Amino acid sequence: MRMEPSEFGCGDLYAGVPYEYAAVASAASLLFTAGACPLDADGAVVAPDDIGTQAGVAVDNLIAVLRMYGSDASDIVQTRIYVVGDRQDLVQAWDVIAARLAPHRPPGTLLGVTVLGYPDQLVEIEAVASLNV
Repeated sequence: MRMEPSEFGCGDLYAGVPYEYAAVASAASLLFTAGACPLDADGAVVAPDDIGTQAGVAVDNLIAVLRMYGSDASDIVQTRIYVVGDRQDLVQAWDVIAARLAPHRPPGTLLGVTVLGYPDQLVEIEAVASLNV
């Protein structure tokens, strides 16, 4: 028996968050992606000083991986977003990523970090998606 969130007494959660609090993956198979990075086709980090552009390219690369497995942004059940910078930088990256995934709003965690794997990299996105098999 599947219960709706309102049946658990969750109606007191703040409704203004720009993501869903949870997602249900109904498929038996899940796709766990590696961190999508802002790399171009030659492996170079794009826009070294531009968080917004890097966030957009990282989403594009994530969606390309999802497509390889017959999925798209609507199949994402969870994201984890890493951003180098201060709170304003985190919000900037989040806004770009949320706009690119819209209207889908997967549950997500936004983390500020001091450094990422590639030189000049400012954004990275991990995702879990439900595969429709």
